[in-house]
Amino acid sequence: MFCRSRFERDGLGLWSCFKHDLHGCIICCMNFRRYYIPRSAVFITQVVQDREPVFRNSQYVSLLREILHNVKELHPFSMLGYVFLPEHFHTILQPTEESNFSDIMHSLKPNFTKEYKKLIGLSPSQSMKFWQKRFWDHVIRDDRDFENHLHYIHFNPVKHGYVTDPRDWKDSSYIEWEKRGLYPPAFKWEEPKDVDWGE
Repeated sequence: MFCRSRFERDGLGLWSCFKHDLHGCIICCMNFRRYYIPRSAVFITQVVQDREPVFRNSQYVSLLREILHNVKELHPFSMLGYVFLPEHFHTILQPTEESNFSDIMHSLKPNFTKEYKKLIGLSPSQSMKFWQKRFWDHVIRDDRDFENHLHYIHFNPVKHGYVTDPRDWKDSSYIEWEKRGLYPPAFKWEEPKDVDWGE
């Protein structure tokens, strides 16, 4: 079920700290922080390790959908938009109860990896790094921010040269939003130049 609502204004937090080493030289260190606002919608980018195009295989896309469904039972959320590409995916998630988007991703990633290992014949004891360690997140600030990120999701297969029309990419929520009237015929969208999408 797709829903659309007005979202609170906010964003990522990233802080710098400076200190001196033993020789008096300045060292800059970055402390990575995730910013949580209960029930806010969040744009997520997750990339496969070494950008292996694993999701060219529809069986693994089906597995990803299944694991997302299972995670939703543990950490309820609405999926407002998504696209699955061969080596990464984008989604807009809105947690609906006490869990946050990190809970969702920290459940999704190891559970997918565990089931993927079974499919390719690896034992549980064999190590595998399927996903890149971190994922990109951006808390949606307002309706315009939501629309920009949703359009970015839906036009991503075009951007990467997989299709020329976003409606031709079956592993996205484009058609759902087209049915709701977001995309009239001959709709055009230009990607903003000042936005970081986490790719």
